[in-house]
This record gives sequence, structure tokens and C-alpha cells, in this order.
Amino acid sequence: MAATGSEDAANGAKRRGFRGANLMGRRQEAPQAVGSDGLPAAGPTAGSMLEVRDLHISFPTDDGVVKAVDGLSFSLERGKTLGVVGESGSGKSVTSLGILGLHQNSRADISGSIWLDGEELISASPERVRALRGSKMAMIFQDPLSALHPYFTVGGQISEAYLIHNKVSRKAARQHAIDMLGRVGIPQPAARVDDYPHQFSGGMRQRAMIAMALCCDPELLIADEPTTALDVTVQAQILDLIADLQQEFGSAVIIITHDLGVVAELSDDILVMYSGRMAEYGTAEDIFGRAGHPYTWGLLSSMPRIDEARAERLKPIKGSPPSLINVPSGCPFHPRCDYADLTNGRSETEIPLLREADPGHLVACHLTTVQRDKLRAERIRVPAAETTGEDA
Repeated sequence: MAATGSEDAANGAKRRGFRGANLMGRRQEAPQAVGSDGLPAAGPTAGSMLEVRDLHISFPTDDGVVKAVDGLSFSLERGKTLGVVGESGSGKSVTSLGILGLHQNSRADISGSIWLDGEELISASPERVRALRGSKMAMIFQDPLSALHPYFTVGGQISEAYLIHNKVSRKAARQHAIDMLGRVGIPQPAARVDDYPHQFSGGMRQRAMIAMALCCDPELLIADEPTTALDVTVQAQILDLIADLQQEFGSAVIIITHDLGVVAELSDDILVMYSGRMAEYGTAEDIFGRAGHPYTWGLLSSMPRIDEARAERLKPIKGSPPSLINVPSGCPFHPRCDYADLTNGRSETEIPLLREADPGHLVACHLTTVQRDKLRAERIRVPAAETTGEDA
């Protein structure tokens, strides 16, 4: 079941002991692999199922350009899970839709590179991306009631997805839909296959969405807020289902959420996004036990803890996320940061680079390592980590 406190979440992550996705770079801009000649490599890093490099996605509007994703880079291996967390408006869902190629027919301006199993997607034709979408990569959308068509049966929609990517008869596709509904825990799937979405409960609709996403055995599964609006018991069942099906199919999984308990339950590595950029990246143990960015501290200190009595009120992050049309200069988090005055004005003028706080644990912050260790212990009440990285 999903953890509800930061300490419990850290322990759950530590028990699994995974180290999954690998970040491709050291700074917020365009990290690239290097070839044998010392020049940037043109292709993806070997062994990655998904690699995103220097991704920019913006939307022109009458009020200005919305910079929804601004130079994001990461990679993900087969069989591993990456959790992407951040407040609403941080660019999480826009990133996932960009990976799936769902911005291609919009006004969005997209640059950078996205490789799926070595195949570049941004420069690929819409027909090629559509052929990959559903078969090699799939998505569990945030609201199943909106994602499922109300005029068609649940089984008919799963069958349609299977027919598009496989040369089978309608009878075989219907049987596959029944099998998938049974696999995700729908009772009496042979009878429920002809029901409409409104005849399913919220948890059952979410299970049906998972069945649709997995009906073609995708190698990459993106789950966008898969437990939104579900009660705690159903949330735990859905998370267990995703984990079990990942083991069965061997898929790489991206979990997008604002619920830190969800990523603690499932994720090998965690990517914290703010204002379309990467604020912090590391293993689940790094984020829950040795978080290095004030924004991550704010997310953690906003969570109730179950391992100790509450001695004070939860500490919310002050203010609201910035407009992505007018992103603050320097560090985009500095107007809301309690420690911006400790950087001698750099947070207001310089965009922080991603630097290693520990091996594989990257933080985009102007605070020094010593400052972060001291302030973290005060903010989220965990022992200060031993300083191992360079000063930022």
C-alpha cells in the first residue's frame, strides 16, 4: 500500500534497493553523450529504452509563449520505474504527451530529441509515431471517465486498440479484451466486456484503462496520475496492479504524480520538476532521505508523517507556481524559496546548473552542499547527510 509519510516512504524505497533511470547530463541545458572522437554523439546512449535529451515544448498564445518544458533530459531502462513529481503546471503531463507524439497536430513548438528503443520520435512522421503509440508505448490517462468514449463499450475500445496493431479477427480481439479485463482484476470479465464506462466504478474504469494501455504489451508505459480521485484502498490496489503487470510484461514505467507516497511505493528513481525544468533527480533513497533542493524539502515537509507524533503544523510551500509565460529570472523557485537570501543574489540572476550532491544524485540549486545539509535537517527533521558532493 502507498506510504503516507516521508520516513515510511523512504523505508519502502530502501527495501526495494533499485537504481533505475539514468540522468543524461549535468546541467539543465542539452546534456549529450560523447562519441569516441570527443564530439557529442548523435544518437542515444546504449541500453536505454527511453532517452529524452534537451526537450523544449512551448505554446504560442495571445499573451505570450508558454514554456511548458524547458530543457529536460533523462533516460529510462527496461524494467525500471521513474517517478516524476511536481505541482500542477510544472510540465509533467506536457512531457508525457510530448513523448507520445500527441502535440504533433497542435500549435506546440517542440525541439530536442526523444529516442524510444533507439528510434528518434520528434523527427519521425506522424504515421510512424501513431504506429508506435499503443504498440510500443502506451499511456494510462489521468481521468478514465474522460479518456474512455461514453458511446462505446469498454470491451469494444480495448478490442479496437488491439485490432489496430495486430492482424487478428474481431472474435480474437474480443477474447483478448476479456483476457485483459480478467488480468487487471475485473470480476466476470466475459459479462462486463459489453458494459459501458458509466457502468463501471471509478476503480474499475482505471483498471479498464490499464487493460487498454497494456493490451499490446508496450515496452514503455506512462501512468499520468493513475490514482487521482480514488479512495486509499483502491489506490493501493491500482499501484500493486501496475507493479505486478510491470514484472509480467517487463515494461519501463513512468509514474507522473504529485503524491510522494505513490512514487515511494513504485519508483526506482525520482525526477522533481519545477517550472518546466528539472529541480532534482536521484534514487528514491536520495529524494526521501537526502533531498537537496528547497522545493523538494517543501514537498516533503507538506506531507504528514506516520512514524512520529506531530509537534507542529505542516509547512506548505509559500506562494503559487509561477506563470510559464513570465518565468522568474535566475532560479525559477527563488520567489518562493525561504533561503534565496543565502546565495548572495545569484538565485535572482543565474539559472542554477545541475550538480552532483552524491553520485547519481543531482540538484539544481545555488546553495552549497554544507548549507543544504544543515538546512535540510532543520526543514524536514532528518539527520544531515555527510557531505560528499562539490559545493554548488
